[in-house]
Amino acid sequence: MKLRTWIVPGIVVITASLLLVTVSGCWPRWTSEAAEQTTDDAYVHADLTPLSTRISGTVRSVEVNDYQAVQPGQLVIQLDDDDYRADLDQANAALAAARAEYAENQAAKTVQDARVRSAESGVAEAVAAVRAAQAAVAASRPDVVRTTEELARQKALIASKAATQQQLESAVADAGRFTGMLDSRQADLEKAQAALESARTALDAEQRERSALDVHDELIRADIQAKQAAITVAAVNLGYTKILAPAAGAVGERHVQVGQLVAPGMDLIDLVEGDVWILANYKETQLTRVRVGDGADIRVDTFPGVKLHGHVAEIAPASGSQFALLPPDNATGNFTKVVQRIPVKIVLDANHPLQGQLRPGFSAEVTIHVRAASKGHRS
Repeated sequence: MKLRTWIVPGIVVITASLLLVTVSGCWPRWTSEAAEQTTDDAYVHADLTPLSTRISGTVRSVEVNDYQAVQPGQLVIQLDDDDYRADLDQANAALAAARAEYAENQAAKTVQDARVRSAESGVAEAVAAVRAAQAAVAASRPDVVRTTEELARQKALIASKAATQQQLESAVADAGRFTGMLDSRQADLEKAQAALESARTALDAEQRERSALDVHDELIRADIQAKQAAITVAAVNLGYTKILAPAAGAVGERHVQVGQLVAPGMDLIDLVEGDVWILANYKETQLTRVRVGDGADIRVDTFPGVKLHGHVAEIAPASGSQFALLPPDNATGNFTKVVQRIPVKIVLDANHPLQGQLRPGFSAEVTIHVRAASKGHRS
């Protein structure tokens, strides 16, 4: 009797143990190979853009209210732009002055070109004068030679009593006259050569002045480019006084009021963009067969009874814990294995019934239909 009393409980215990071992051993495989993977750790998401300013200034007006819908390019906040308009006007005036200086330099170059041509004409005239003086000297030398030789001959004749004193005096006069004429012509030649040297020096000075104007041209052109860049910077800064909505969406919170002084980088207002998606945090054991493109059904807690459809757009490259401010370090201390969750981005199909009604932060339940589940295990 005692043996029979223990047989039934023993069989139950053994059967339960075998069942427990079987379930615990096969449960992960059953979970990972399921055709549908469901999680309630899912939420509606959208791009949240904090709009900030790149310049300092005073808020002149806030053109939107909290939670107001906005369109791309719509004015959200206007900063006081008087100073920046003055900077732009000053930059335009500086550019006009630089262009006027450039025009003045062009006129100076025209005048200087005329001076260079005049100096070149002076050099040409001086060269001609030198050549004329050289020709005059050359023409005078034969007369000097002739009269000098005649004077020597008359002196010889007078010594032999073959010539008269009058003939000698005439020869002396002729020789002196032509010698003096030659000296005068040589003096004219030296004067002409000196004038040529002076003309060449003047031409060189005028040409250097012309080159200096060309260099000044380059400086002015560089200054004009700098002034144009300054206008661009001033115009850009003026544009920064208008804070515009970068995309369609709704205003979140306003962080500034009219009259408030703001600094570069300061958050002024939050914009929640209109395109929403679902971020589902799946256990790592559920993503064995999930692939990008798999279909998904979404139920949002706020709208019970409404089923939305979408597809897997992206699977995060790491678990959510890896993006935490202090990622876990399992290499230290005691270790307890915790199943990690991987974010999966679900994009809703177009023209879904809750268009414009979903808000970031809504809780949802997502079921992914795994297309690879019926194709066997992929290595």
